[in-house]
Amino acid sequence: MSPTMKISLKNIAPGTTKVFVWKNKPVFVRHRTMEEITREASVNISRLRHPQADADRVKKPEWLVVIGLCTHLGCVVVPNIGQYGGFYCPCHGADYDVSGRIRKGPAPFNLEVPEYVFKDESTIVIDNYWHKQF
Repeated sequence: MSPTMKISLKNIAPGTTKVFVWKNKPVFVRHRTMEEITREASVNISRLRHPQADADRVKKPEWLVVIGLCTHLGCVVVPNIGQYGGFYCPCHGADYDVSGRIRKGPAPFNLEVPEYVFKDESTIVIDNYWHKQF
């Protein structure tokens, strides 16, 4: 199993999430709509349990890339549901927004954002070694 994974963004429609597997972990790639981008950018981060601005969690506003494991006990989260429309953990009720930030429930941290780069406009490469090369 390669530590590097290329993902084509071409067939991910706005407002949808596709699931991939990288290093035996689910990776969720969400093509966010302008409405979602605007909503997440306007969140008052001082009210968040794990404060992070939306812009600090994405490389391009329309694309969110996260590891789909709840930060509470590691259950696989379900995309596109929950009170905040992002991700929901069916095990203990953690609710994440469309930026992958914890908003409600027992999870202590936001969903993890893996190391990735845009190879071109329609391809990302996930690789935990990229940050050492640039």
